[in-house]
Amino acid sequence: MAWLYAIAAALAGALLLCSPARAAEEVVELGGFNGRALLNKPAGKPRVGLVLLTGGDGYVGIGADGSVARAGNWIIRTRAAYARRGIASLAVDGGVDVGRAIAYMRQIAPKVVVVAMSRGSLKVEPSLAHRPDGVVLASSMLPDVKAAVGDPSRLPPTLIVHHRLDTCRVTLADDVEPFAAWAGRRARVVWIDGGTSSGPVCQARAYHGFIGREGQVVGTIASFASALR
Repeated sequence: MAWLYAIAAALAGALLLCSPARAAEEVVELGGFNGRALLNKPAGKPRVGLVLLTGGDGYVGIGADGSVARAGNWIIRTRAAYARRGIASLAVDGGVDVGRAIAYMRQIAPKVVVVAMSRGSLKVEPSLAHRPDGVVLASSMLPDVKAAVGDPSRLPPTLIVHHRLDTCRVTLADDVEPFAAWAGRRARVVWIDGGTSSGPVCQARAYHGFIGREGQVVGTIASFASALR
């Protein structure tokens, strides 16, 4: 039976290598009303840090004890998954200044990427003044982002992640290719297929919220962020 224990030990070691341990989630006070954020870090030095912006009105109700009043948002559901890939993440509540969040993450990781979900993408243009190393637009309001940014040369390397069946009127899948053509080499697109959808098309349980495809989306974002030079 010794060989069974040896195999089990080897598999356990492989799992640890694939999924590095992470520190406990930390509540960060960034000032102002609803100015809290949830920080997740890997045990070692992170290669990159993500600033995670939720959709809707942006308010998720982060308590001083780390509780979350609105936990259904895709950004909130997956916030801890990046640490297992060696990436730090900061999920911010609606009152947090994005520039302050970027500055905070620069103390933690050498590169910072803004990840914006749905209506959270309206905060991308103001974030550009703080020079994030990359931007991820997930189920985003792409015509609004284009209008706000104005000149695609202002964009850092940009990843667009969108579900092919997203029919939310402000994040239509049909808006992706025109935005990508406008952004040119600064952006690339990853399409998401499958999963499930229920309820209002602009809400978290619809294709808009990547239900059933969370792992694929997290992996895609992690690969993009880790590859930045």
